Amino acid sequence: MEAAIKEIRQAIGDDDAISTDPEDLKAHGYSEWSSTNIDGLPVAVAYPKSTMEVSKIAKICCKYRVPIIPFSGGSSLEGNFSAPYGGISVDFAYMDKILQFNPGDMDIVVQPSVSWMELNEELARRESGLFFPPDPGPTAKIGGMVGTNCSGTNAVRYGTMKDWVINLTVVLADGTIVKTKRRPRKSSAGYNLNSLFVGSEGTLGLVTEITLKLAVVPQEFSVAVVTFPSIRDAASAAAGVMRAGIQVAAMEIMDEVQMKVVNLSGLTSPRKWKEKPTLFFKFSGTKASVKENISMVSAIAKMHKGGDFEFAKDAKEQKLLWSARKESLWSMLALRKEGGEVWSTDVAVPFSRLADIIEVSKKEMDELGLFASILGHIGDGNFHESIMYDRTVEGEREKVERCVKNMVKRALDMEGTCTGEHGIGIGKKEALFMEVGPDTLGVMESIKSALDPHWIMNPGKIIDVPS
Repeated sequence: MEAAIKEIRQAIGDDDAISTDPEDLKAHGYSEWSSTNIDGLPVAVAYPKSTMEVSKIAKICCKYRVPIIPFSGGSSLEGNFSAPYGGISVDFAYMDKILQFNPGDMDIVVQPSVSWMELNEELARRESGLFFPPDPGPTAKIGGMVGTNCSGTNAVRYGTMKDWVINLTVVLADGTIVKTKRRPRKSSAGYNLNSLFVGSEGTLGLVTEITLKLAVVPQEFSVAVVTFPSIRDAASAAAGVMRAGIQVAAMEIMDEVQMKVVNLSGLTSPRKWKEKPTLFFKFSGTKASVKENISMVSAIAKMHKGGDFEFAKDAKEQKLLWSARKESLWSMLALRKEGGEVWSTDVAVPFSRLADIIEVSKKEMDELGLFASILGHIGDGNFHESIMYDRTVEGEREKVERCVKNMVKRALDMEGTCTGEHGIGIGKKEALFMEVGPDTLGVMESIKSALDPHWIMNPGKIIDVPS
Protein backbone atom coordinates (compact mmCIF):
# COMPACT_ATOMS: atom_id res chain seq x y z
CA MET A 1 0.00 0.00 0.00
CA GLU A 2 2.87 2.39 0.78
CA ALA A 3 4.40 1.66 -2.63
CA ALA A 4 1.05 2.34 -4.31
CA ILE A 5 0.65 5.67 -2.49
CA LYS A 6 4.12 6.78 -3.59
CA GLU A 7 3.48 5.77 -7.19
CA ILE A 8 0.05 7.48 -7.31
CA ARG A 9 1.61 10.71 -6.06
CA GLN A 10 4.26 10.52 -8.79
CA ALA A 11 1.76 9.55 -11.53
CA ILE A 12 -0.58 12.46 -10.81
CA GLY A 13 2.27 14.87 -10.13
CA ASP A 14 0.58 16.63 -7.22
CA ASP A 15 1.52 16.13 -3.56
CA ASP A 16 -2.00 17.18 -2.52
CA ALA A 17 -3.59 14.49 -4.72
CA ILE A 18 -3.26 11.91 -1.95
CA SER A 19 -3.61 12.34 1.83
CA THR A 20 -2.66 10.18 4.80
CA ASP A 21 -3.83 12.66 7.44
CA PRO A 22 -5.50 10.72 10.32
CA GLU A 23 -8.57 12.99 10.37
CA ASP A 24 -8.96 12.57 6.62
CA LEU A 25 -8.76 8.80 6.98
CA LYS A 26 -11.39 8.74 9.72
CA ALA A 27 -13.77 10.90 7.68
CA HIS A 28 -13.45 8.41 4.81
CA GLY A 29 -13.86 5.22 6.83
CA TYR A 30 -16.38 6.07 9.54
CA SER A 31 -19.83 7.66 9.28
CA GLU A 32 -22.21 8.81 12.00
CA TRP A 33 -25.00 8.22 9.46
CA SER A 34 -24.24 4.55 9.05
CA SER A 35 -25.88 1.66 10.88
CA THR A 36 -22.66 -0.33 10.33
CA ASN A 37 -19.15 0.89 11.08
CA ILE A 38 -15.94 -1.09 11.47
CA ASP A 39 -12.61 -0.42 13.17
CA GLY A 40 -10.53 -0.39 9.96
CA LEU A 41 -9.79 2.76 7.98
CA PRO A 42 -8.31 3.41 4.52
CA VAL A 43 -4.54 3.96 4.47
CA ALA A 44 -4.87 6.98 2.15
CA VAL A 45 -7.38 9.22 0.39
CA ALA A 46 -6.84 10.11 -3.28
CA TYR A 47 -8.39 13.24 -4.84
CA PRO A 48 -8.47 12.84 -8.64
CA LYS A 49 -9.57 15.68 -10.92
CA SER A 50 -10.36 13.74 -14.10
CA THR A 51 -11.29 10.35 -15.52
CA MET A 52 -7.68 9.89 -16.67
CA GLU A 53 -6.37 10.44 -13.14
CA VAL A 54 -8.90 7.90 -11.80
CA SER A 55 -7.64 5.46 -14.43
CA LYS A 56 -4.02 6.00 -13.31
CA ILE A 57 -5.01 5.35 -9.68
CA ALA A 58 -6.86 2.15 -10.65
CA LYS A 59 -3.93 0.84 -12.70
CA ILE A 60 -1.53 1.34 -9.81
CA CYS A 61 -3.93 -0.20 -7.28
CA CYS A 62 -4.43 -3.17 -9.62
CA LYS A 63 -0.65 -3.61 -9.94
CA TYR A 64 -0.21 -3.73 -6.15
CA ARG A 65 -3.59 -5.46 -5.41
CA VAL A 66 -4.64 -2.49 -3.27
CA PRO A 67 -8.38 -2.07 -2.49
CA ILE A 68 -10.16 0.97 -4.01
CA ILE A 69 -13.18 2.49 -2.24
CA PRO A 70 -15.18 5.23 -4.01
CA PHE A 71 -16.36 8.20 -1.92
CA SER A 72 -18.88 10.83 -2.98
CA GLY A 73 -21.27 12.64 -0.59
CA GLY A 74 -20.49 10.41 2.40
CA SER A 75 -24.13 10.11 3.50
CA SER A 76 -24.60 6.37 2.89
CA LEU A 77 -26.31 4.35 5.60
CA GLU A 78 -25.09 0.74 5.33
CA GLY A 79 -21.31 1.08 5.66
CA ASN A 80 -21.04 1.48 1.87
CA PHE A 81 -17.70 3.37 1.96
CA SER A 82 -16.05 1.69 4.95
CA ALA A 83 -12.61 0.10 4.45
CA PRO A 84 -12.51 -3.41 5.94
CA TYR A 85 -9.33 -4.23 3.99
CA GLY A 86 -7.62 -0.84 4.23
CA GLY A 87 -6.80 0.42 0.75
CA ILE A 88 -7.27 3.78 -0.90
CA SER A 89 -10.44 5.86 -0.70
CA VAL A 90 -11.02 7.70 -3.99
CA ASP A 91 -12.78 10.95 -3.12
CA PHE A 92 -14.40 12.68 -6.10
CA ALA A 93 -14.63 16.07 -4.33
CA TYR A 94 -12.79 17.85 -7.19
CA MET A 95 -14.87 16.14 -9.86
CA ASP A 96 -17.94 18.31 -9.33
CA LYS A 97 -18.49 19.92 -12.75
CA ILE A 98 -21.30 20.02 -15.27
CA LEU A 99 -19.46 18.90 -18.40
CA GLN A 100 -22.15 19.30 -21.04
CA PHE A 101 -25.76 20.55 -21.12
CA ASN A 102 -28.04 19.69 -24.02
CA PRO A 103 -31.30 21.58 -23.38
CA GLY A 104 -32.78 20.60 -26.75
CA ASP A 105 -32.27 16.92 -25.92
CA MET A 106 -33.21 17.38 -22.24
CA ASP A 107 -30.04 15.76 -20.93
CA ILE A 108 -26.90 16.76 -19.04
CA VAL A 109 -23.44 15.26 -18.43
CA VAL A 110 -22.06 15.61 -14.89
CA GLN A 111 -19.19 14.38 -12.73
CA PRO A 112 -19.88 12.25 -9.62
CA SER A 113 -19.58 14.97 -6.96
CA VAL A 114 -22.28 17.20 -8.43
CA SER A 115 -25.00 17.64 -5.80
CA TRP A 116 -28.51 16.87 -7.07
CA MET A 117 -29.82 19.96 -5.26
CA GLU A 118 -27.16 22.23 -6.75
CA LEU A 119 -27.82 20.71 -10.16
CA ASN A 120 -31.48 21.70 -9.93
CA GLU A 121 -30.54 25.16 -8.67
CA GLU A 122 -28.22 25.60 -11.67
CA LEU A 123 -30.93 24.43 -14.09
CA ALA A 124 -33.29 27.00 -12.54
CA ARG A 125 -30.65 29.75 -12.78
CA ARG A 126 -30.26 29.00 -16.48
CA GLU A 127 -34.05 29.28 -16.84
CA SER A 128 -33.97 25.96 -18.69
CA GLY A 129 -37.49 24.89 -17.71
CA LEU A 130 -35.97 21.49 -16.82
CA PHE A 131 -35.15 19.64 -13.60
CA PHE A 132 -33.64 16.37 -12.34
CA PRO A 133 -36.40 14.47 -10.45
CA PRO A 134 -34.70 12.00 -8.01
CA ASP A 135 -34.50 13.68 -4.58
CA PRO A 136 -32.84 11.67 -1.78
CA GLY A 137 -31.21 13.29 1.28
CA PRO A 138 -30.11 16.91 0.75
CA THR A 139 -26.38 16.11 0.94
CA ALA A 140 -26.43 13.31 -1.66
CA LYS A 141 -24.19 13.54 -4.75
CA ILE A 142 -24.88 12.04 -8.17
CA GLY A 143 -22.08 9.45 -7.92
CA GLY A 144 -23.42 7.98 -4.69
CA MET A 145 -26.96 8.11 -6.05
CA VAL A 146 -25.82 5.97 -8.98
CA GLY A 147 -23.98 3.62 -6.61
CA THR A 148 -27.04 2.77 -4.51
CA ASN A 149 -29.77 3.30 -7.15
CA CYS A 150 -31.40 5.72 -4.74
CA SER A 151 -34.71 7.46 -5.28
CA GLY A 152 -36.38 9.79 -2.78
CA THR A 153 -39.81 11.31 -2.41
CA ASN A 154 -40.50 11.77 -6.14
CA ALA A 155 -40.13 8.06 -6.96
CA VAL A 156 -43.86 7.35 -7.06
CA ARG A 157 -44.16 9.69 -10.07
CA TYR A 158 -40.70 9.67 -11.63
CA GLY A 159 -39.11 6.33 -10.69
CA THR A 160 -35.65 5.66 -9.25
CA MET A 161 -32.11 6.63 -10.25
CA LYS A 162 -31.80 3.85 -12.84
CA ASP A 163 -34.65 5.44 -14.83
CA TRP A 164 -32.69 8.70 -15.28
CA VAL A 165 -29.27 7.41 -16.34
CA ILE A 166 -28.63 7.50 -20.10
CA ASN A 167 -25.00 6.41 -19.98
CA LEU A 168 -21.98 6.17 -17.71
CA THR A 169 -18.23 6.52 -18.06
CA VAL A 170 -16.68 3.86 -15.84
CA VAL A 171 -13.09 3.09 -14.84
CA LEU A 172 -12.70 -0.66 -14.35
CA ALA A 173 -10.45 -2.41 -11.83
CA ASP A 174 -7.46 -2.52 -14.20
CA GLY A 175 -7.82 1.15 -15.22
CA THR A 176 -9.68 0.48 -18.49
CA ILE A 177 -12.16 3.28 -19.32
CA VAL A 178 -15.52 2.19 -20.77
CA LYS A 179 -18.73 3.97 -21.74
CA THR A 180 -21.93 1.98 -21.20
CA LYS A 181 -24.05 3.49 -24.02
CA ARG A 182 -24.31 6.48 -26.36
CA ARG A 183 -26.63 9.46 -25.89
CA PRO A 184 -30.06 8.49 -27.28
CA ARG A 185 -32.69 7.89 -24.61
CA LYS A 186 -33.35 4.42 -25.94
CA SER A 187 -31.07 1.74 -27.30
CA SER A 188 -31.21 -2.03 -27.75
CA ALA A 189 -27.51 -2.34 -28.63
CA GLY A 190 -26.09 -5.14 -26.54
CA TYR A 191 -26.26 -5.78 -22.81
CA ASN A 192 -27.78 -3.11 -20.59
CA LEU A 193 -24.57 -2.14 -18.80
CA ASN A 194 -26.26 0.87 -17.16
CA SER A 195 -28.29 -1.48 -15.00
CA LEU A 196 -25.14 -3.45 -14.18
CA PHE A 197 -23.31 -0.46 -12.69
CA VAL A 198 -26.27 1.46 -11.23
CA GLY A 199 -26.69 0.00 -7.74
CA SER A 200 -23.34 -1.80 -7.74
CA GLU A 201 -21.90 0.45 -4.97
CA GLY A 202 -18.51 0.77 -6.65
CA THR A 203 -17.85 -2.97 -6.51
CA LEU A 204 -17.58 -3.29 -10.32
CA GLY A 205 -16.00 0.02 -11.33
CA LEU A 206 -15.60 3.72 -10.56
CA VAL A 207 -18.22 5.93 -12.23
CA THR A 208 -16.57 9.18 -13.37
CA GLU A 209 -19.16 10.74 -15.71
CA ILE A 210 -22.93 10.40 -15.80
CA THR A 211 -25.31 11.46 -18.57
CA LEU A 212 -28.72 12.13 -17.04
CA LYS A 213 -32.18 12.61 -18.47
CA LEU A 214 -34.00 15.75 -17.38
CA ALA A 215 -37.74 16.38 -17.05
CA VAL A 216 -39.86 19.43 -17.84
CA VAL A 217 -40.74 21.53 -14.78
CA PRO A 218 -44.51 21.14 -14.31
CA GLN A 219 -46.75 24.13 -14.86
CA GLU A 220 -48.35 23.93 -11.42
CA PHE A 221 -47.27 22.68 -8.00
CA SER A 222 -49.20 22.18 -4.80
CA VAL A 223 -48.20 20.66 -1.45
CA ALA A 224 -50.62 19.42 1.21
CA VAL A 225 -50.63 17.50 4.49
CA VAL A 226 -53.44 15.54 6.14
CA THR A 227 -53.50 13.68 9.48
CA PHE A 228 -55.14 10.34 10.34
CA PRO A 229 -56.08 8.61 13.60
CA SER A 230 -53.81 5.61 12.85
CA ILE A 231 -51.02 4.44 10.56
CA ARG A 232 -53.37 1.84 9.05
CA ASP A 233 -55.91 4.54 8.14
CA ALA A 234 -53.16 6.60 6.49
CA ALA A 235 -51.76 3.60 4.62
CA SER A 236 -55.24 2.55 3.48
CA ALA A 237 -55.85 6.05 2.12
CA ALA A 238 -52.54 5.92 0.25
CA ALA A 239 -53.39 2.53 -1.24
CA GLY A 240 -56.75 3.97 -2.34
CA VAL A 241 -54.97 6.82 -4.13
CA MET A 242 -52.68 4.37 -5.94
CA ARG A 243 -55.51 2.04 -6.96
CA ALA A 244 -57.48 5.01 -8.29
CA GLY A 245 -54.59 5.74 -10.66
CA ILE A 246 -54.21 9.33 -9.47
CA GLN A 247 -50.91 10.88 -10.62
CA VAL A 248 -49.49 12.38 -7.42
CA ALA A 249 -45.93 13.73 -7.70
CA ALA A 250 -45.06 12.41 -4.23
CA MET A 251 -46.85 10.71 -1.35
CA GLU A 252 -45.05 10.26 1.96
CA ILE A 253 -46.02 8.95 5.38
CA MET A 254 -44.69 9.85 8.84
CA ASP A 255 -45.92 8.33 12.08
CA GLU A 256 -46.86 10.24 15.23
CA VAL A 257 -43.40 9.67 16.75
CA GLN A 258 -41.63 11.23 13.76
CA MET A 259 -43.98 14.23 13.83
CA LYS A 260 -43.15 14.68 17.54
CA VAL A 261 -39.43 14.39 16.75
CA VAL A 262 -39.68 17.15 14.14
CA ASN A 263 -41.44 19.41 16.67
CA LEU A 264 -38.86 18.69 19.39
CA SER A 265 -35.92 19.34 17.08
CA GLY A 266 -37.19 22.81 16.13
CA LEU A 267 -35.82 22.37 12.59
CA THR A 268 -39.10 23.54 11.03
CA SER A 269 -39.67 26.31 13.59
CA PRO A 270 -41.91 28.29 13.99
CA ARG A 271 -44.17 25.64 12.49
CA LYS A 272 -45.61 23.08 14.95
CA TRP A 273 -47.17 19.90 13.61
CA LYS A 274 -50.05 17.74 14.83
CA GLU A 275 -48.44 14.68 16.38
CA LYS A 276 -50.50 12.13 14.47
CA PRO A 277 -49.82 9.81 11.54
CA THR A 278 -49.54 12.17 8.58
CA LEU A 279 -49.59 11.89 4.81
CA PHE A 280 -47.63 14.44 2.78
CA PHE A 281 -48.71 14.99 -0.84
CA LYS A 282 -47.04 16.80 -3.68
CA PHE A 283 -49.18 17.52 -6.76
CA SER A 284 -47.83 18.68 -10.10
CA GLY A 285 -49.00 19.07 -13.69
CA THR A 286 -51.31 21.48 -15.46
CA LYS A 287 -53.54 23.71 -13.34
CA ALA A 288 -56.59 21.68 -14.33
CA SER A 289 -55.01 18.30 -13.58
CA VAL A 290 -53.66 19.45 -10.20
CA LYS A 291 -57.09 20.76 -9.21
CA GLU A 292 -58.77 17.49 -10.27
CA ASN A 293 -56.17 15.30 -8.50
CA ILE A 294 -56.50 17.28 -5.26
CA SER A 295 -60.27 16.84 -5.33
CA MET A 296 -60.02 13.05 -5.83
CA VAL A 297 -57.31 12.59 -3.18
CA SER A 298 -59.27 14.68 -0.66
CA ALA A 299 -62.34 12.46 -1.16
CA ILE A 300 -60.31 9.26 -0.69
CA ALA A 301 -58.64 10.64 2.47
CA LYS A 302 -62.04 11.47 4.00
CA MET A 303 -63.24 7.92 3.30
CA HIS A 304 -60.34 6.72 5.49
CA LYS A 305 -60.92 9.11 8.44
CA GLY A 306 -58.48 11.76 7.19
CA GLY A 307 -58.68 15.27 8.64
CA ASP A 308 -58.80 18.48 6.65
CA PHE A 309 -56.18 19.02 3.98
CA GLU A 310 -53.76 21.84 4.73
CA PHE A 311 -52.42 23.43 1.55
CA ALA A 312 -49.44 25.68 0.99
CA LYS A 313 -50.41 29.17 -0.17
CA ASP A 314 -47.15 29.96 -1.98
CA ALA A 315 -43.71 28.57 -2.84
CA LYS A 316 -42.28 29.53 0.56
CA GLU A 317 -45.05 27.71 2.39
CA GLN A 318 -44.68 24.71 0.05
CA LYS A 319 -41.08 24.44 1.17
CA LEU A 320 -42.12 24.72 4.82
CA LEU A 321 -44.84 22.08 4.55
CA TRP A 322 -42.47 19.67 2.79
CA SER A 323 -39.61 20.45 5.17
CA ALA A 324 -40.97 18.19 7.91
CA ARG A 325 -40.52 15.20 5.61
CA LYS A 326 -37.11 16.24 4.27
CA GLU A 327 -35.75 17.09 7.73
CA SER A 328 -36.83 13.80 9.31
CA LEU A 329 -33.43 12.10 9.78
CA TRP A 330 -31.76 15.37 10.79
CA SER A 331 -34.52 15.86 13.36
CA MET A 332 -33.72 12.49 14.91
CA LEU A 333 -29.97 13.15 14.91
CA ALA A 334 -30.54 16.54 16.55
CA LEU A 335 -32.13 14.85 19.58
CA ARG A 336 -29.14 12.62 20.37
CA LYS A 337 -27.54 12.92 23.79
CA GLU A 338 -24.07 11.78 24.89
CA GLY A 339 -23.65 8.17 23.76
CA GLY A 340 -26.72 8.38 21.56
CA GLU A 341 -26.85 6.76 18.11
CA VAL A 342 -29.51 6.60 15.41
CA TRP A 343 -29.91 3.45 13.32
CA SER A 344 -31.68 4.30 10.07
CA THR A 345 -32.59 1.53 7.65
CA ASP A 346 -35.20 0.68 5.02
CA VAL A 347 -37.16 -2.15 3.44
CA ALA A 348 -39.80 -2.24 0.71
CA VAL A 349 -42.89 -4.42 0.27
CA PRO A 350 -45.80 -4.52 -2.19
CA PHE A 351 -47.66 -1.35 -1.17
CA SER A 352 -50.79 -3.33 -0.21
CA ARG A 353 -48.72 -4.85 2.65
CA LEU A 354 -47.16 -1.61 3.91
CA ALA A 355 -49.70 -1.03 6.71
CA ASP A 356 -49.20 -4.61 7.95
CA ILE A 357 -45.42 -4.40 8.22
CA ILE A 358 -45.47 -0.92 9.76
CA GLU A 359 -47.99 -1.94 12.45
CA VAL A 360 -46.09 -5.07 13.48
CA SER A 361 -42.71 -3.29 13.41
CA LYS A 362 -44.01 -0.41 15.54
CA LYS A 363 -45.49 -2.87 18.06
CA GLU A 364 -42.17 -4.74 18.38
CA MET A 365 -40.19 -1.54 18.88
CA ASP A 366 -42.61 -0.37 21.57
CA GLU A 367 -42.42 -3.71 23.37
CA LEU A 368 -38.61 -3.55 23.33
CA GLY A 369 -38.74 -0.05 24.82
CA LEU A 370 -37.04 1.55 21.81
CA PHE A 371 -37.59 5.16 20.77
CA ALA A 372 -38.19 4.78 17.06
CA SER A 373 -39.98 6.57 14.27
CA ILE A 374 -41.31 5.47 10.91
CA LEU A 375 -41.50 7.32 7.63
CA GLY A 376 -41.86 6.11 4.12
CA HIS A 377 -42.34 6.52 0.41
CA ILE A 378 -45.76 5.02 0.78
CA GLY A 379 -46.63 5.15 -2.92
CA ASP A 380 -44.03 2.48 -3.72
CA GLY A 381 -44.09 0.47 -0.50
CA ASN A 382 -40.70 1.69 0.76
CA PHE A 383 -40.41 2.69 4.43
CA HIS A 384 -37.64 3.68 6.82
CA GLU A 385 -37.14 3.06 10.52
CA SER A 386 -35.04 5.46 12.55
CA ILE A 387 -34.23 3.96 15.95
CA MET A 388 -32.50 5.90 18.70
CA TYR A 389 -30.40 3.99 21.22
CA ASP A 390 -27.61 4.50 23.75
CA ARG A 391 -24.44 2.64 22.79
CA THR A 392 -23.17 2.88 26.39
CA VAL A 393 -26.11 0.81 27.72
CA GLU A 394 -25.33 -2.90 27.65
CA GLY A 395 -27.57 -4.86 25.32
CA GLU A 396 -29.23 -1.81 23.75
CA ARG A 397 -27.59 -2.10 20.34
CA GLU A 398 -28.33 -5.84 20.29
CA LYS A 399 -32.04 -5.06 20.76
CA VAL A 400 -31.93 -2.68 17.80
CA GLU A 401 -30.14 -5.26 15.62
CA ARG A 402 -32.75 -7.87 16.50
CA CYS A 403 -35.55 -5.45 15.68
CA VAL A 404 -34.03 -4.58 12.28
CA LYS A 405 -33.42 -8.24 11.39
CA ASN A 406 -37.03 -9.06 12.25
CA MET A 407 -38.25 -6.20 10.08
CA VAL A 408 -36.17 -7.46 7.14
CA LYS A 409 -37.47 -11.01 7.60
CA ARG A 410 -41.06 -9.73 7.65
CA ALA A 411 -40.46 -7.79 4.45
CA LEU A 412 -39.06 -10.88 2.72
CA ASP A 413 -41.99 -12.99 3.98
CA MET A 414 -44.27 -10.42 2.30
CA GLU A 415 -42.40 -10.83 -1.01
CA GLY A 416 -40.55 -7.58 -0.39
CA THR A 417 -36.89 -6.57 -0.41
CA CYS A 418 -34.32 -5.92 2.32
CA THR A 419 -33.60 -2.44 0.92
CA GLY A 420 -35.55 -0.09 -1.30
CA GLU A 421 -32.88 2.57 -1.79
CA HIS A 422 -30.08 2.45 0.81
CA GLY A 423 -28.14 -0.40 -0.77
CA ILE A 424 -26.50 -3.47 0.78
CA GLY A 425 -23.04 -2.22 1.81
CA ILE A 426 -21.71 -4.22 4.73
CA GLY A 427 -24.86 -4.05 6.82
CA LYS A 428 -27.25 -6.15 4.72
CA LYS A 429 -25.17 -8.88 3.08
CA GLU A 430 -26.85 -11.59 5.13
CA ALA A 431 -30.26 -10.16 4.21
CA LEU A 432 -29.32 -10.17 0.51
CA PHE A 433 -28.50 -13.88 0.73
CA MET A 434 -31.88 -14.53 2.38
CA GLU A 435 -33.59 -12.51 -0.35
CA VAL A 436 -32.06 -13.88 -3.56
CA GLY A 437 -30.64 -17.26 -2.52
CA PRO A 438 -27.29 -18.91 -3.31
CA ASP A 439 -27.79 -19.36 -7.06
CA THR A 440 -28.62 -15.72 -7.78
CA LEU A 441 -25.82 -14.59 -5.47
CA GLY A 442 -23.53 -16.93 -7.41
CA VAL A 443 -24.38 -15.10 -10.64
CA MET A 444 -23.47 -11.80 -8.94
CA GLU A 445 -20.16 -13.31 -7.78
CA SER A 446 -19.40 -14.46 -11.34
CA ILE A 447 -19.97 -10.94 -12.70
CA LYS A 448 -17.80 -9.49 -9.93
CA SER A 449 -14.99 -11.96 -10.62
CA ALA A 450 -15.10 -11.28 -14.37
CA LEU A 451 -14.80 -7.49 -14.00
CA ASP A 452 -12.64 -7.46 -10.87
CA PRO A 453 -10.64 -10.73 -10.70
CA HIS A 454 -8.52 -9.54 -7.76
CA TRP A 455 -11.57 -8.26 -5.81
CA ILE A 456 -10.03 -4.83 -5.18
CA MET A 457 -13.12 -2.73 -6.02
CA ASN A 458 -14.83 -1.78 -2.74
CA PRO A 459 -14.20 -5.29 -1.34
CA GLY A 460 -16.51 -6.68 1.33
CA LYS A 461 -19.58 -4.78 0.09
CA ILE A 462 -22.68 -6.56 -1.29
CA ILE A 463 -20.76 -9.89 -1.52
CA ASP A 464 -18.15 -11.35 0.84
CA VAL A 465 -14.60 -11.60 -0.49
CA PRO A 466 -13.85 -15.27 -1.31
CA SER A 467 -11.81 -16.95 1.38
